[in-house]
Amino acid sequence: MATQSDSQVYQGEEKIIVAIDLGTTHTAVSFAHAYPGSVVDVRMVTKWKGQPEAAGDSKIPTIVAYEQGELVACGAEAHEYLGDEEYEVSKWFKLHLHPDSMNFSDEPPAYDNDTSASPAMEIPPLPSNVTLAEVYTDFMRYVFGGFRTFFQKTTPNGLAIWDRLSSNIVVVLTTPNGWDTRQQEFLKEAAQEAGIVQSEEDADLRIEFVTEGEASVHYVLGKINHKTWLKKGSMFAVTDAGGSTVDSTLYVCKALEPKLELEEVCASECVQAGGVFVDRAARSLFTEKLSNSKFGDEESISDMVDKFEQRAKRIFDGSQESNVIEFGSRRDNDREHGIIQGKIVLTASEVCATFDNVIKRSTDSCLKLLRGRKIKHLLLVGGFGESPYFRLRFEEGFGSHGTDVVTVEEPSKKAAAKGAVMWYIKQMVSARIARFTLGTQLIVPFDPARAEHLKRRSQVFIHASGDTYLQDAFRTIVEKASILIPLNYPSLYPRRAN
Repeated sequence: MATQSDSQVYQGEEKIIVAIDLGTTHTAVSFAHAYPGSVVDVRMVTKWKGQPEAAGDSKIPTIVAYEQGELVACGAEAHEYLGDEEYEVSKWFKLHLHPDSMNFSDEPPAYDNDTSASPAMEIPPLPSNVTLAEVYTDFMRYVFGGFRTFFQKTTPNGLAIWDRLSSNIVVVLTTPNGWDTRQQEFLKEAAQEAGIVQSEEDADLRIEFVTEGEASVHYVLGKINHKTWLKKGSMFAVTDAGGSTVDSTLYVCKALEPKLELEEVCASECVQAGGVFVDRAARSLFTEKLSNSKFGDEESISDMVDKFEQRAKRIFDGSQESNVIEFGSRRDNDREHGIIQGKIVLTASEVCATFDNVIKRSTDSCLKLLRGRKIKHLLLVGGFGESPYFRLRFEEGFGSHGTDVVTVEEPSKKAAAKGAVMWYIKQMVSARIARFTLGTQLIVPFDPARAEHLKRRSQVFIHASGDTYLQDAFRTIVEKASILIPLNYPSLYPRRAN
C-alpha cells in the first residue's frame, strides 16, 4: 500500500543508494536508482550466489567459512562447510562488536528469581588467525559484490548506469540502537578494506548510518496508511526484534503535512534479547534432555538446534502440544530419551521455556522506554518479530496497557534494509535524542578553591604565559539525552506553495 510520500517525484541528483542490514544471523540488501523527475523504487537483492532462487527470499546467512585462515566462502555457500573439521565457520560475529554498554547500562529490571536472565552468552569464537576486521571485510566485500551483480543484471541499462554512478554510490549501514561512533568507525574501515569506498575521506562522504529502529519506522509508515491512526502530537513506539538485539524507540508526530515529520521522545532502548538467545536456550534444553543419550554429542545437538530454528521456532504460536524436531535418519532411535526414527518431540511448555527469557527481557526493555507513558500503537518489526509466539506474548503484554501491537502484512524481516533507503530519501525524523555525551578536551585555569581541581593537582602545569593550568578538562558540547535538531534540515522533495 503506497502512501502520498511514496508517490512523490524525486528532485535530487541522480544517484545509486544501497543499504546493507548486516544482522547477527541473516543479512539483507536494498537499493534504489534515484533519478530526477521519477518516483523512487526501492528494491531488494533477491538472488545470491549459492542460494536457491525463491520469490522474496531477500535474506542470506551471515556466515563466513575459512580454511587455515584463508577465505573459502560466504553466505549460503558457507553452509556446506558447517561441521567439517577441516574448515572453521564464523557465525554470530556481530556479537563481538557489541559495546559493553549493551550488557550493562541498557539492562532491564532484574527478574524475581530468574538467574538465567543475564544477557551474557557464549559468543562463537572467531576462526584461527582471523581477526574480526577481516571477517567483516570479507563478508562486506561478498555482499557488495552480490549487490553489484544483481543491479547490473536486473536494471535496464544497468552496466552503463553502474559505470556512470558507481564511484559516488551512497552506502547506508544499519546499526543497533546501542552502537556508537566506535562501531561506526570500525564499519567504515571494513568498507574501505572491502573496496566499497576508496579512502577515509571517501567513507566520510558516502557512508551514512541509521539505527535499525529508525530505518524500520520509515519502512512501516511507507506500508500502512498512517493518516488513519496518526495525528499531530500523538506518540507511538517501534520495536525491532532481530537476531541478537531488540531495539525500541518512542516517537511523537510533529506534522502530517506537507510531509510526515517525527521526533524522538527520549533515548532509545537496546537489549540483547534477539532470536539467537532462543536458539541458545534450545541448545541447553536438548543438552540437558540427552545428557545420558548417545545423541547428546555436539554434532547431534547442533543438528537439533538447526532444525528447531528452521521450523519449530518459526511456526510455534503456543498452541502446538507436540513439536517434532526431525534431525536424523530412520535408523536413529533411543526410545528411553524420546528419539524415534531420527525425531524428538518437544512439548508446548518446553518450547515456551526457550522463548520466555527473551520475551521477558524484550518486554521489560520496551516498558523501560515508555516509563509510564500511554501509547495507542506499537509497531513490531524485524525477523524475530515475525515469530507468532513472540507476537502473541507482545500483544498480550501491551494489550493490557491499552496498546495495539501493529505489524505489516508482508515479511518485516527486510524492514531495516528497505527502510534504510527510504530513510535516506524521505528523512521523516527531524529531531533525535543524543545517545551519548559529546564534548572536547581542553586545559583550564587552575582554581585551588574548587575541590575537583585539587583532586587532580598532579595534572597542573605552568603555561607559557606564566599562568597555572589544569590538563585534561572536558567541556560538554551535547549532553546525553539532549534533543538534536538539525539547523538546516534538507528535503529532496519540493514543498507545495500555500
